[in-house]
Amino acid sequence: MVDAADQEPDRQQQRDLGLSGRIAQSRQKRIMRPDGSLNVVRLGQSFWQSLNIYQHLLTVAWSRFLLYVLLVYAAANVLFASLYVAAGPGAIQGGAGTDINSPWLNALFFSVQTIATIGYGQMTPNGVLANSLVAFEALTGLMGFALITGILFARFSRPSALVLRSHVAVVAPYRGQTALMFRIANGRSSQLIDVKATVTYSWMDRAEPDRAVRRFQQLKLERDRVALLPTQWIIVHPIDDRSPFAGLDQAQILSADPEVFVTISATDETFSQLVHTRFSYADEDIVHGAKFTDLFGTTADGVLTINLSKISDFDRVTLPSPSDSPRL
Repeated sequence: MVDAADQEPDRQQQRDLGLSGRIAQSRQKRIMRPDGSLNVVRLGQSFWQSLNIYQHLLTVAWSRFLLYVLLVYAAANVLFASLYVAAGPGAIQGGAGTDINSPWLNALFFSVQTIATIGYGQMTPNGVLANSLVAFEALTGLMGFALITGILFARFSRPSALVLRSHVAVVAPYRGQTALMFRIANGRSSQLIDVKATVTYSWMDRAEPDRAVRRFQQLKLERDRVALLPTQWIIVHPIDDRSPFAGLDQAQILSADPEVFVTISATDETFSQLVHTRFSYADEDIVHGAKFTDLFGTTADGVLTINLSKISDFDRVTLPSPSDSPRL
């Protein structure tokens, strides 16, 4: 028969989000960055080993993706224009221009027409070398535009969640006691179905003077799942005797190097696929003695409105004393 004390490391390992012991026991600004990525620097791999161009192009911001396309397009035309100029003054026939840069400009504009397979007919290649360059550039253009089109389609068709969240988690009054709360909302007009939240609290346990151990505990929520997310969802962890926040004020919470990890999963109705998002609250992100402001209003016709720009707004309140809280 296995002793309960022997099982505790296994239970602790199951709660630690899959983090290695060194990450869990280290203390830095935060374990998880606000964007949901782990705050770990990878070493020992070359740039090419860790490079995943396709994944990067799928996940990078639209502005940077379009900048990449523009830079590659410009670089390809400059390269082939240089090759046409290097092929000799008679490599390209036709074109017009009397300024000093006309040969280079003719080569550049000819490259633009060739790589896009436009072919107006005013400029034509002359000779084996020039025609070979045209054949190679035409193939490069066809493959390049096919790749860009495929990545564009993948970016548009890839399901992703835009879950807005409050930038703070608050310890607020809740049914005669207190609770840790934060709120989320759907940032898109499409519906998220069967939304599930998992919240894990991490803190440094300094019960032993010469040894600090990072602990993890999955928090019990008032409800961990909703069928739809049409407006907002305030996710509530009631602070009772079994909560790691029980009896702690803000100074005591902050002294334990706290971090609250949140994972949200839902089904996007547009794609009928599962989407995920994750984030965390650390240190001053956890506000003691506050409650969220009301986001709701109505139109002149009585239709409900919600102001998502105020999702992080809160008001200061007085919390009930621990002696007034009911024991659950």
